[in-house]
Amino acid sequence: MIPVTRPYLPDRRKLGAYLDGIYSRGWLTNNGPLVQLLTERLEEYLGVRNLLLVTNGTLALQIAYHAIGLVTPQASSVRRAVTTPFSFAATASSLKWEGVSPHFCDIDADSWCLDLACLTEIDGRDIHGVVPVHVFGNACDIEGIQSLAERWQAKVVYDGAHAFGVDYQGTSLLQHGDATTLSLHATKLFHSVEGGAVIFRDREDLQLARELINFGIGPTGELRGLGINAKLSELHAAMALCVLDDIANIMESREAIWCHYVLHLDGCVDLQQRHPQASNNYAYFPVAFRDSRSQHACRIALEAAGIMPRHYFHPSLDECGFYGASGEASRSRSLSSRILCLPIYPGLSLTTVERIADVVKCSVTEAVSE
Repeated sequence: MIPVTRPYLPDRRKLGAYLDGIYSRGWLTNNGPLVQLLTERLEEYLGVRNLLLVTNGTLALQIAYHAIGLVTPQASSVRRAVTTPFSFAATASSLKWEGVSPHFCDIDADSWCLDLACLTEIDGRDIHGVVPVHVFGNACDIEGIQSLAERWQAKVVYDGAHAFGVDYQGTSLLQHGDATTLSLHATKLFHSVEGGAVIFRDREDLQLARELINFGIGPTGELRGLGINAKLSELHAAMALCVLDDIANIMESREAIWCHYVLHLDGCVDLQQRHPQASNNYAYFPVAFRDSRSQHACRIALEAAGIMPRHYFHPSLDECGFYGASGEASRSRSLSSRILCLPIYPGLSLTTVERIADVVKCSVTEAVSE
């Protein structure tokens, strides 16, 4: 069977050396030396400052909302934030969980990110935040979103779960907005098994977030306010440090696979239009079909051949009533019904990529002839 992804496992001896150090120190969590080292190395590699490691990507979003003031204990009215319905559930659920009412704005038909034209039609007087998603690592319209947010006096938190290592106009995409979050889940191109990170624009927000992830305890041990436990452990940091050592090879392998798919599938299916001023981290290879029927037929054909794609993202989140959200998104609903993510991970051979592409092309040809 060929899965849609396969978690990258680094050299076991190198991981063992880190584990030996953890055993000798007996320091398992609470901002240990490996967490500190990983923070320093990630800031250097990504070209960012004010990075905070946390337990997972969902808590990264929730911590960011609190640290920048989108969520406050003193809020006397319902908070509202604009976000995209074409995303993983965590984007909307993290808002709802924190008492922020999502307002879904439709996506651009080509980039699959939030549509700036749709955003400009929103009455921003009761909007407190904007939570855009760099979908499949594709950069949003940074300048347009920032301009609107400033006009609305709204906070901006980018969900950058897929955007590890992406640059925008020569600098890190992750340094935009009031905060940008990362997921370091095992399925991501860079991972710590489970983990996440927040990159803050302002150091004061980082300092508050450090207390928030440790029950609200201040630097000298006093309890200073509300908090939660969202710290990354030394064992998770050890895995991440090993993966980071191999990141150049991981990216090179993914790029080769991604480009091979494009070579064999361009013109056969619809591909995401990448931002011309941003780099590609080759995290995913999504394809869109002409309709849901063609998508379903291709998925069945792939699975029959032992290939497991993922219907990602589905459903469009504006179709889920439990978010209590406002706004509808026809383009998001359409794309959600037509999309598949094809396998991409280090170790997937180019011969196998060609085989997957052949199944897709045959399926599309049969659908057209019907």
